[in-house]
Amino acid sequence: MLTIYRRVLAMLGADRKVAWLLGIGNILVAGLQFLDPVLFGRVIGLLSKSDQISHAQLWHDARYLLGMWIVVGGVSILANIATALQAERLAHRNRLAAMSRFFAHVLSLPSSFHGQAHSGRLIKVMLSGADSLFAIWLLFFREQLATYVATLVLLPLTLFLNWRLSISLIVLVVLFCIVTIIVIRRTEIGQSTAERYQSELAGTAQDALANVVVVQSFARLQSEAALFGGIVRQVIAHQFPVLNWWAVVNVLTRAASTIAVISIVIIGTLLHVRGQASVTEIVSFMGFAQLLIGRLESAMSFASRLFFSKPMLNDFFEVLDASSSVPEAANPVALTDVRGEVRFEDVSFAYPGGPRILDGVSFTAKQGQSIALVGATGAGKSTAMSLLQRQWDPISGRITIDGCDITDISLDSLRRSLGVVFQESLLFNRSIRDNLRVGRPDASDAELEQACRLAEAHDFILRQPQGYDTMVGERGATLSGGQRQRLAIARALLKDPPILILDEATSALDAATEALVSRAMATLMRGRTSFIIAHRLSTVRDADEILVFEQGRIVERGSFDALVAAQGAFAKLVRTQLSGAAQEHAAE
Repeated sequence: MLTIYRRVLAMLGADRKVAWLLGIGNILVAGLQFLDPVLFGRVIGLLSKSDQISHAQLWHDARYLLGMWIVVGGVSILANIATALQAERLAHRNRLAAMSRFFAHVLSLPSSFHGQAHSGRLIKVMLSGADSLFAIWLLFFREQLATYVATLVLLPLTLFLNWRLSISLIVLVVLFCIVTIIVIRRTEIGQSTAERYQSELAGTAQDALANVVVVQSFARLQSEAALFGGIVRQVIAHQFPVLNWWAVVNVLTRAASTIAVISIVIIGTLLHVRGQASVTEIVSFMGFAQLLIGRLESAMSFASRLFFSKPMLNDFFEVLDASSSVPEAANPVALTDVRGEVRFEDVSFAYPGGPRILDGVSFTAKQGQSIALVGATGAGKSTAMSLLQRQWDPISGRITIDGCDITDISLDSLRRSLGVVFQESLLFNRSIRDNLRVGRPDASDAELEQACRLAEAHDFILRQPQGYDTMVGERGATLSGGQRQRLAIARALLKDPPILILDEATSALDAATEALVSRAMATLMRGRTSFIIAHRLSTVRDADEILVFEQGRIVERGSFDALVAAQGAFAKLVRTQLSGAAQEHAAE
């Protein structure tokens, strides 16, 4: 737990100077609060001697002590206000900074991470982790640091006042701490398990909500609710025993102050009878007991919060510590004036622990050429293009753009040079205009409209309720598949990159729209290096070169007509598609 504690404080970064000032403020607060019982005891001790000294002397001494007490109290109040105010600002500021850091880091992680992480869980980890950091920073600098100072520094100083009473007080404090430590150790595993199920709840809910159409279409309402309810029962089963232990601690904590005061009074009375403790010392130590036990109650509450937050913080730091499987070079090169010559040199790839998906792939796409990648599902076409985008890195071989190894190129400039139309159209829950400007935020309205006209999207956009300002819903849910695909094509057109990757770019379009968009795509590809991944072989007829993939290897390459004439693997694919089309036509 202390390791996490240290890391939480280390995250303050630029606010470390403020943290040091808050530390000094807490020391001041603790010192002033330590004086409070001392002055109180002195006043009571003075009053107990009222029959032994003159009224004038009594008033003189009392006035001096009361005046000092008022000054100490006033300074203590001001120090508390200043410390609390700055602690609030520091905690809020760094909570938002931690969320921003987490969000940016997650977005930078490659497909190897996102393929295993659940988006719903990541959101929960970010929010819960940031809230836990906020609470720790706020409570630590607002009050807990003063508690540590009072316990570790000021408590031993009471030995100089009366070592017998001091030892009694120290024993009470130690017993209090031991009980808290025992409870933490007894409940640590249970809380971690409960928190794991809490994260599973968030992931299950997000999964069902993201696929609500499937849930409704397949009558999964009761099944999904039952699945969610089962996880809820697991949370309760593991959380309640933890809560029971901490409920006992809370009861003991509330009784601790009374027990401490009574103990000090009893021990002090015995010592006073023996002449080993004065009334002033007994009253002061009663104040110390109430102050320290009150502080320790707060510390116990803080320890409880830290304990319950530990699993969330572990998850938060685990994500922050996740490293990219495609790290940038120490001094990455920025791509400028890209011609667009792409070369694969004996490239092989396999997912960690899996078989090879690409094996010795080599080809060259010259500037302005269109290269088609065809083959059965799983042959390695999309994987090859993922490597070009550096979603993954090859296990052997290399990929170059204009002769520069892409692992030496900065990821940002590499991906700015690529335009991608995905097989599944991916849209943000934003306006059509904002979705189109994803790759080029500074594009003018005229350029945006021109791209949409080329992609045959302008007319249907105007028919939307707010035109280009219409919100498309989560993942573009308010649009048809063909409309989403045309927006994706327009987005790539607007970006105007030197290298294009068209991953089944027209797969969601009907034949008439596909013909129109294909002409626009031909215009777009002119003078650019283009890669076309296609299952419909009719869409690759005009490609400069066709690469036929089988089981991760290129088994044939050439033009459409040359490959058909060769009567090899490509010709077989063509005959299969023609046969299937004929059967569909006959059935109709």
